[in-house]
Amino acid sequence: MGKEQLSKICADLREEFQALSDYIYDHPELGLEEYKSSQAHADLLEKHGFQVEKPYLGFETAFRATYDSGKPGPTVAYLSEYDALPEIGHGCGHNMLGTVDTAAGIVLSKVLAETGGRVVVLGTPAEETDGVKVDMAAADTFDDIDVALCTHPSDANTKSGPSLAMQALEFEFFGKNAHAAAAPWQGINALDAVINLFNLVNAQRQQILPTARVHGVIKDGGEVANVIPDYTRAHFYVRARDKAYVQVLREMMIRMAESAAQAAGCTMKYRNYEKTYDDMVTNRPLDDAYNANAEALGVEMLDPDPNEVVGSLDMGNVSHVVPATNPYYGITNGQKISGHTPEFRDCTKTEAGYQAMMTTIEILARTGYDVLSDPELLKAIQADFEAE
Repeated sequence: MGKEQLSKICADLREEFQALSDYIYDHPELGLEEYKSSQAHADLLEKHGFQVEKPYLGFETAFRATYDSGKPGPTVAYLSEYDALPEIGHGCGHNMLGTVDTAAGIVLSKVLAETGGRVVVLGTPAEETDGVKVDMAAADTFDDIDVALCTHPSDANTKSGPSLAMQALEFEFFGKNAHAAAAPWQGINALDAVINLFNLVNAQRQQILPTARVHGVIKDGGEVANVIPDYTRAHFYVRARDKAYVQVLREMMIRMAESAAQAAGCTMKYRNYEKTYDDMVTNRPLDDAYNANAEALGVEMLDPDPNEVVGSLDMGNVSHVVPATNPYYGITNGQKISGHTPEFRDCTKTEAGYQAMMTTIEILARTGYDVLSDPELLKAIQADFEAE
């Protein structure tokens, strides 16, 4: 029968898939609070014969859904996200992102009797904050999985490219209160310490790679102007093309924080306040297979801009333990619309958005079919992963 049958399966299930995306759009939930969203995914997967483990890895809104053909063959995993942003809801389009990847797993499951193997759909909460893919990559989640695919809505169809490795660092400074007018000399100013740190960071920017990023905010800076503050706190992200250089930046930040504290007479504590994201390592044979299927369906996939410095993804951690790809699909009907905006959010409820959603579901399912049915492709994928 071949993978051409996947087009009809997609068309037959469009109403169910569109309903899932719309439901999650209408019920936005923040990371680790996606109770309705994750359940909606799990219910649809169970309806189509998947065995669903939920909660998963101790996370109430994570799940692992498996469809096993009962025949030997590889295992293809699709990773679904469904967390929203504060205030604007699904400004990153995760209502559609999760739907596309869950739907691809469902569509591919319909042909497993022909190909053999297994399909796994992973529900991965909190990508926007403290991504559970990090925990999955650190656990044994991917030990029995051969490839992992995730796609993200965007304003253009773009091949999977790099992301920045990232660490989130918190610095606390401890001083001593005093009356700022009557006896400031009796105080130890913790605000001086945190300002020292920002000044040192700005002075150091000339010495860091232009592709790296260091940016932060003061979370606590004192309470009132006439009291020398005894406590301040700052949050920083340090990002780079690879996790080795992020470690260099981390050590640089700690040294500067120690110096900032010493200069002000304060003490200092630091910690990682969010999970560490690794850089995305795209598996080229897997991404090439996705791009070939896109082209076959009339979708031109653009190369990532080599001069563009992007953000950070918890999919990066996944790509270090299993061959992975993370392409982007345009839902804005050719308009340049940034993510994390109400305008981008609302593109997920347009006809152009729905069309892109259905096409991407088929591309993903076709790519999974290739992995399951072409041993030479799987060998190339594994060889590229081992080389990376």
